[in-house]
Amino acid sequence: MSSDFSAEIPHLRSTLESIEKVTDLDALTARIADLEKQAAAPDLWDDPEAAQKVTSDLSHAQAEKRRVSELSSRIDDLEVMVELGEEEGDAQLAEDAETELASIRKALDELEVRTMLSGEYDQRNAVVTIRAGAGGVDAADFAEMLLRMYLRWAEHKGYPTKVMDTSYAEEAGLKSVTFEVSAPYAYGTLSVEGGTHRLVRISPFDNQGRRQTSFAAVEVIPLIETTDSIEIPENELKIDVFRSSGPGGQSVNTTDSAVRMTHIPTGIVVSMQDEKSQIQNRAAALRVLQSRLLLLKKQEEDAKRKELAGDIKASWGDQMRSYVLNPYQMVKDLRTEYSEGNPSSVFDGNIDGFIEAGIRWRVEQSRLED
Repeated sequence: MSSDFSAEIPHLRSTLESIEKVTDLDALTARIADLEKQAAAPDLWDDPEAAQKVTSDLSHAQAEKRRVSELSSRIDDLEVMVELGEEEGDAQLAEDAETELASIRKALDELEVRTMLSGEYDQRNAVVTIRAGAGGVDAADFAEMLLRMYLRWAEHKGYPTKVMDTSYAEEAGLKSVTFEVSAPYAYGTLSVEGGTHRLVRISPFDNQGRRQTSFAAVEVIPLIETTDSIEIPENELKIDVFRSSGPGGQSVNTTDSAVRMTHIPTGIVVSMQDEKSQIQNRAAALRVLQSRLLLLKKQEEDAKRKELAGDIKASWGDQMRSYVLNPYQMVKDLRTEYSEGNPSSVFDGNIDGFIEAGIRWRVEQSRLED
């Protein structure tokens, strides 16, 4: 056996123990029990949207726990395989042990990277926007190639995707496209893909067969959840009652049924006088105020999303990854130095190496800044 299993296996166990501590299996087990209780409720499907969230969260939590426990069993099995191979001098067992060691290492690396996703929005779904940059029709075609790459990546993972908006270019490809990836930690995982991507190739759109450089910007933001309504504490409201005005501005209503509602923290004022009673006007004013506060909340979230996405220009000088198809073949991340020599495989969605290297690089950059 070429690997030093006496050193490798303890190292695998040590890495798994660190992952288990960060994952907090006790908390994960308690969360699964709570979700199972919610999933068993007889009225679960009275609210289909909430039910889908519960069942999806339960499935992902169970899968996360299963991945950790299965790795522990696989390390135990590997140890037995190694002992048998050494005792019996079985070359096939030794080869199988080498293959399993490499597979366990890869699985542990993936889990270890997941533990590095601890940002405020990392657990959320991701909304990805790709925009064609400099490079004309080649850039639009490149944007479409990147869309396929990410959708294929999500398909390999079993993550649901939904294309939300598409703007087609005149000749070929896409001006822009926005899609959602629904999975735990989708934003934290894909956020390292944000930036300017550069393609170098012989242009299929140039009748002289010249090499063309084109750019596309990838923006990744978290899907921020909004509530259907906003609860407003009574102490944040100032309510004034006044007499409704009839035609010509005359006070034709002898009761004080009109309501003016002021939201003290924001200064938003809503007046209602069209309902017949003060109670109805108050309820209507509250509904309108809630709607306005919800709109305000969304505007603040949009501003936060733009801040998270950053300013991505998609041109020379600020690219983060190069896809070179000519004169040689290589995809290279300019931040991490990680590279792959098979662009076709990368464009087919095999980008885990780039993502994992990007997450590790980001963590290291954060440590250096601290």
